Amino acid sequence: MSPALRLSGSITALATPFSIDGTLDLRAWAQMLEKQVAAGTTAVVVAGSTGEAAALTDEEYDTLLLEAVRVVAGRLGVIAGTGLSNTAKTIALTRRAAELGAQAALVVTPPYVRPTQAGLVAHYRAVAAQGGLPVVLYNVPGRTGVDMLPETVAALAGVEGVVGLKEARGDAERWAALAPLAAGGFALLSGDDPTFVAAMRAGAAGVISVASNVVPASLAAITAAARNGAFDAAERQDAALQPLYDFLGCAPNPIPLKALLKAQGLGADLRLPLLPLEAPHTASLPAMLSLVDRAEADALAACRAA
Repeated sequence: MSPALRLSGSITALATPFSIDGTLDLRAWAQMLEKQVAAGTTAVVVAGSTGEAAALTDEEYDTLLLEAVRVVAGRLGVIAGTGLSNTAKTIALTRRAAELGAQAALVVTPPYVRPTQAGLVAHYRAVAAQGGLPVVLYNVPGRTGVDMLPETVAALAGVEGVVGLKEARGDAERWAALAPLAAGGFALLSGDDPTFVAAMRAGAAGVISVASNVVPASLAAITAAARNGAFDAAERQDAALQPLYDFLGCAPNPIPLKALLKAQGLGADLRLPLLPLEAPHTASLPAMLSLVDRAEADALAACRAA
């Protein structure tokens, strides 16, 4: 891996901003990337599920990734979402992401096809061997229909080229089973904003976050506190963000997130079949924007004072 890529701390799964005419909003994309750099985010994920990857054309995927690499210019890591429902297609997309400058691939368990655990092992071994990028496993059974079990992760943790796991299940039992794997260069990362501090207590090195699209300085501060062992402080800061996490879960991701981003002037819409946030949830937008502004101001002030 490039020295610029750290699989720890706050990693943002970026939303993809679209213009009012439905095209990529590259001005907003550059603003979003610069915001992550300034806030202390360690890496960004381009074209993951939060980025509406399934709605992007090949050309748009390439443009987003090329622009991300150009804008951040080595100041933080760039991870590409490359997971598809077929192994050969995943390998091809991972190779393309490598050519475009990504430093690692976030590879979700193949959605919809529901492979066996042995099938998952064979899939990830092939992608790691042939894709040309370090692979971060991604388990999100609520979206894919398959749950990658801890024993399967253990079988993959020692495979050359497999460097970490994003685990979106937030239950304590799952993290207790995964904790022994956090060694030897294999990074455990939470993929669940409401429970990531508890996951870090259990051994996770950080979080791949949706909320950090809008509160990147706050998430950077909380993960830094947790990595320094200051869990009481991390939990206090995190508790203030729980209403935001609840809001972001009020409709399928990234619908609520993109409503917040649109209110901030960053992008205008989603792509079908996703529709804009509906009432009564839209009534919460002013309170959420106020929470976001307050949390970020506090985090940045604390950073300057440190």
